[in-house]
Amino acid sequence: MMQTTMRGGGLSMPEQYMEYAKLAADAAEDKKAKDVVILDIRSLSVIADYFIICSANSRIQVQAIADAVKDRLQERGLVCKGVEGKDEAKWVLIDFGDVVVHVFQEEDRRFFGLERLWGDAPRLPVSV
Repeated sequence: MMQTTMRGGGLSMPEQYMEYAKLAADAAEDKKAKDVVILDIRSLSVIADYFIICSANSRIQVQAIADAVKDRLQERGLVCKGVEGKDEAKWVLIDFGDVVVHVFQEEDRRFFGLERLWGDAPRLPVSV
C-alpha cells in the first residue's frame, strides 16, 4: 500500500483524506449546518485536497460549527494549522492542511461563491 505524508502531520493513505473531509462535513451537519458540500480539489490546486463548505444562520451557529469540526478532526489526531475569522464569524476558515473547512453565514456564502470559483471540482457525497 502506498502511503503519503499529510500536510497536517503523520502518515496516511490517500483514501483517509476523503474520510477526514467526510468527518468534518458530518461534524458540521451535527450542528445543523446547511448545504454542506465537499469539493475534491486535488486535481485543481496544491493548497489542499478537499474543501468543505457549509452555511449557518447566525454568528453563534458559525462559531459552534467551526468548534465542532475542529474538535472532531483533532480527536482523530489531525493538527489544525489555523483558524481565521472566528471572532467576526461571517466566514470561518479552518485549515487542516489537506482538508480546509469554510463555514459561512448564508449571505456571505452567496457573495463569495466558492462553489462557483471551484466549479470544476467534483462534489463528493457528504455521508460517512
